[in-house]
Amino acid sequence: MTAVFDRPLTRSVCDGAIDTTTPSGELIFMVFSALAQFERRLIQERTKAGLEAARARGRKGGRPPMKANDRRIVLANKLLKDKSIGVDDICATLKISKSTLYRYAGSNERARRVP
Repeated sequence: MTAVFDRPLTRSVCDGAIDTTTPSGELIFMVFSALAQFERRLIQERTKAGLEAARARGRKGGRPPMKANDRRIVLANKLLKDKSIGVDDICATLKISKSTLYRYAGSNERARRVP
């Protein structure tokens, strides 16, 4: 926090709401900063507690993994086998990124397609 006050300020913070060039303005700025940090830590604690409570109830976060027989994975593998279709075209058709394509489709195809 002292790094903010080490360099001279020509303007006050928030266009005049807090004049940080005076000792009282500096105090108010520090109080607001401490309150913001406190609120951020409270949010972190509550989030962590909520995730732990969900795990205790048997809930698991994140997107469920795709199954190997999902129609998009099957289609991606078929398109990758067709050497006339480029990876960019496959990704555009399936509306996925290259990393997603390589994750779910054959990883040996990556060496063949990347220049």
